[in-house]
Amino acid sequence: MDERKTSANSNQLSGSPVKLPVSDNVSMPLIDVFGRVHRSLRISVTDRCNLRCFYCMPETGAEFAPREKLLTFEEIERLVSLLVDRCGIHSVRITGGEPLVRRDLDRLIKMLAALDRLDDLSLTTNGLLLAEQAERLRDSGLRRLNISLDTVDEATFLRISRRKGIDQVISGIDAALRVGFDSIKLNTTAMKGITQTEIVDLVRFAIERDVELRFIEFMALDTDRAWQKADVLSGDEIRAIIESHFGKLTERDRPHASQPAESFQLSGGARIGLIRSVSVPFCNACDRLRLTADGAIRNCLFAQNEFPIRDKMRGGASDEELLDVIVTAVSAKAAGHGMNDVFFSPPDRPMYSIGG
Repeated sequence: MDERKTSANSNQLSGSPVKLPVSDNVSMPLIDVFGRVHRSLRISVTDRCNLRCFYCMPETGAEFAPREKLLTFEEIERLVSLLVDRCGIHSVRITGGEPLVRRDLDRLIKMLAALDRLDDLSLTTNGLLLAEQAERLRDSGLRRLNISLDTVDEATFLRISRRKGIDQVISGIDAALRVGFDSIKLNTTAMKGITQTEIVDLVRFAIERDVELRFIEFMALDTDRAWQKADVLSGDEIRAIIESHFGKLTERDRPHASQPAESFQLSGGARIGLIRSVSVPFCNACDRLRLTADGAIRNCLFAQNEFPIRDKMRGGASDEELLDVIVTAVSAKAAGHGMNDVFFSPPDRPMYSIGG
C-alpha cells in the first residue's frame, strides 16, 4: 500500500473517539465512521475581508468567488433548517472572510434565529465594522460573538493585518459590550516572534472588559504556504507566560467534550482559553461541519476534498438528495487533521476561502 495514502487516511486521533449521544427526534443523525456525532455547523457567508492578515490571506491578488456563486440567504436558511430539523445540528456560527462585509447580514441572522430547534447562533468577526452593526445584530437574534484580537498595538496590528484599524476593532468590542451580547470571546492567533510580546497586554485588556481571551495555535492555512510548525507558539508556552505575570491558572471543566478550548481561570476571575489544535489535537471530539460561501460542504478545515451542494439546490434537488450529499461528506471525514503527519499537505483553499 502507498505510504503517503496510509498516512493521509490515518490522520491520528488524540485519544479514543468521543461518542456523543444522539438527540431524540432526529431522523438522520450525522455520525461518521469513527462514531462522532456532528451537531455544529460553521457557515461562511463571504470570502471577502477588509483585512489581509498574513496567516490567512495574501497581501495583494486575493481571488474571490463571483457574487452570483455565493449562496443566497434563502439557500442558507433551507440548508440550516434541514440540518437542524432532520440531523440534529443545534449550533451555527457565521463566519467569513469577514462576515460583516456581507450586505444585510442582520436579515440572515433574523432568519436563522427564528428556527425553533436551533439552540445556539454565534458569529466570528474581526471587529472592524462591529461598532456600527452590533446593536442591529443583537436585535436580530445574535447572542454570541467571537472577535479576533491578536494585539492592542497599532504597529503590531499593521504588521499582522497589513491594514490599519486597531482603534476600530476596540470600538467594536466596546460597542458589543454595551448592547449586551450573552457571550463575547476574544480570539488571538498564537505565533512565535509576534504573540509572546502581546500576551500580557491582551490579558490585561480582557480583564479590564471582563471577557474571555482565547489563544489559538497558528495553523497551516496561510495563502503563502509559509507555515512551519516551528512558528507555532504552543499552549504550554502561552500558559507559562501568563502564569509568570498573573499567577496560576486553574483549569475549569469543559461544558462539552467537543469544545475546542481548554478553559482556565486566573485568581481574580479572568477567563483564559487555550486551543491547542497543533500541539494537542482534539479531533477525536470534533462535531463540526462547514459550509463554504460558494456552497460546498467541508468535513474538516484541512480536508483535501469537499462536496458541492449549491448547484444541486439550484437545479431543484429534493431535501433527500441534499441530505445524501451531506451524509456522504460526513462519512468521508478523516480521523484527524493530520498536521503532525509526515506527509501532511495543507488544503488547496486558504482560510479566507474555506471559512473560519
